[in-house]
This record gives sequence, structure tokens and C-alpha cells, in this order.
Amino acid sequence: MSAAEEVPTYPGLVQELADRGLLTGRWRQVFEAVPRSRFVPADVWRQLPDRCEPVVGTDAWLALVNSDEPVVTQLDDGAEGGPGVATSSNSMPSMVARMLGLLDVEDRQRVLEIGTGTGYVSALLCERLGEDLVHSVELDPVVARQAAEALAQSGYRPHLRVGDGEQPWPGLGLVDRLIATCALRYVPYALLRQVRPGGIVVAPLAREFWSGALVRLQVQADGTAMGPFCGGATYMPMRAHRLPDLHDVQGRGRARAAGLDPARLLDLGFALYAGARLPRVRLIHKGAGEGVQVWVTRENGAGATAATGEEVWQYGPGFLWEEIEQVWWEYETEGRPDADQFGLTVTNRGQQVWLRDPSEVVRPSRA
Repeated sequence: MSAAEEVPTYPGLVQELADRGLLTGRWRQVFEAVPRSRFVPADVWRQLPDRCEPVVGTDAWLALVNSDEPVVTQLDDGAEGGPGVATSSNSMPSMVARMLGLLDVEDRQRVLEIGTGTGYVSALLCERLGEDLVHSVELDPVVARQAAEALAQSGYRPHLRVGDGEQPWPGLGLVDRLIATCALRYVPYALLRQVRPGGIVVAPLAREFWSGALVRLQVQADGTAMGPFCGGATYMPMRAHRLPDLHDVQGRGRARAAGLDPARLLDLGFALYAGARLPRVRLIHKGAGEGVQVWVTRENGAGATAATGEEVWQYGPGFLWEEIEQVWWEYETEGRPDADQFGLTVTNRGQQVWLRDPSEVVRPSRA
């Protein structure tokens, strides 16, 4: 950063979030009282499309910390000499504000956070509710220790636990709110059992076909939970919920004209619909010139890849790209619904995506 450039400040970041309507009333006061910099270690990285770049120098560190960007705080689960994959971070402040707004906490309510991370969200909850009402669990003992130290140095001592956030907290009893700050492939039913009827769960989900979506569930008297998707959200996955990017594909490639621009597959509304219609089909993508390139695979060895303006190549058994095209036309017939028209129901038997009404379940394709 050149001397002529002004280093962003945390009050400026809070003002930006407020101007965008993400911080109102009490939450603005909470964010103002809890500087993000207290919860970001000295060694951090910026997430780029293809790698994590070390942040060097105090001004660069402050510029990143006081901007609405995620800050990568750990690579390769802390192991030395790894490939440099981000495995822990301090989330975008705008995303934190969105999630806390959706959580809709009220005075004297108990909150359970899954994924303590740097401790920043725990500190915000402590400032809002009081530390005795905040509980947070973290799997990585090194990350947990650093968070506990940062929280204590800032004057907060919530209830902290090192353990698997997918499992219930022994002896905790029922909480009023649950927030996950790591991406889940599914909402573990055991976690719902820790939330009182009428309580709210806010979590980012990342399924095989999804790029990541926030869901806000309300727990029902019968122990089930349901609620709408609330926009996109990209988070580090819970370790037990990680998936390899793609399945292995079989056979020689077969080329044909692509009847569908692969960029359309990245629309969150379509991703939610296709993920329900085509379970166990995985998708990854990257930018390609003026468009995108996507890869899709299925566990039986079928696969396809397509780039904007180019032919599609298919592999293995069946015709996976034709299945995707068919699901797109179904989605068009439904009026190309936005992501916020979809919702999720979670029971002890699993979870189902629905469109517009919980009774309208999007069921898997027979193909």
C-alpha cells in the first residue's frame, strides 16, 4: 500500500455496514464496541481465486482486517508444508452482520455457536447478550486456544469447549439460538435437539451442487425444523462435512454442442433446485475468459465439462449433461425462482428442499 493511500479504519467499516442496512440499532453499537483487529492474528492470508496470498506489512494487514473481506487465518489445518488450502478464517463482516441479524436474538437468550474460529462472533454475542449466555465449540485445539486468549484479552469469557460441533454439548440443555460459522453438508438432527421449540438455527450449507447458501430454520414443537434460504454464503466446511471436489470419471470423452450456457448453473436458485433433483452430482467451476468453465461428476463415473461458448465433453455411463439440461428446462418452467423462494425441512429422517411451500418438496429425478 503506497503512502498516498489511506489505511481503512474499523469505524469506517462499521459505517459502511450501517449504510448498507446491515447494522441497525443495538447491533451497530455492538460492532462499534468490538474491533475486529483484536481477533485476527499477525500471520494471515488473503483468499485469491486460485491460492492464498500472505499479507505482508502492518498497513496491508490493517487494510485487510478493516475491509469487508474474509481473512484466512489458517492453512492446511495448521500442518507445515501443505498445499496451502484455507482451513480457518475470520469471516466477512457483512456476512457476520447478516447472520446475526437473521439469528434475531433477544435479551436473556442462550446462544450456541458451532465453530469458534477466531472468537470474533463469540465476542459480538457476548457484547450483545452477556458472556454467561454465550456457548461456543471449536474442534481444532490450537484455534480454540487462540480464540480463548483473544476473548480473555478483550474482557470476554463465554463458555468455550473443544470438541466436535456436530455432537450435542453434554449437559448444556436447550438453547434459544444456534449459529454455525462453518459450512454444513446437512443440518445434524442432534443439533436441533439442543434448540428449544420456537428457537432459531442459522447456518451456511454447502451441498455437492451448491456454491453455498444460508438457511434460517425455526424448530417446531415436534422436533423438526423448517425455514427459508436467505442468500448465498461461502464458509470453510466443518471438517467432518468436507467432500472431495469431484468423483473419478470413466471412459473417453464425447463432444457435442452445449445447449446451455454453463454460467447458468451457478445461479443460486438453480443450484438449489438442481441439487435436490440431482443428488450426489458434484459441481465445481472457475472463471474462463468472459465466461465460466464447470465440471460435474457422479459417483458412478459419469462426468461432463463445459466452458462458455465451447462444446461440452461427457464421460462415463449415461448422459449427465443432458440430465442437467432437462433440469434447467424444468427450472425455467417453474419461472426461474430466486433462491429465497426455496426452503429446507429437517427431520430425524433427513432433510428436504422445497419450493415456495414446505408441502412442495423438490424430489430427486428418476434418472
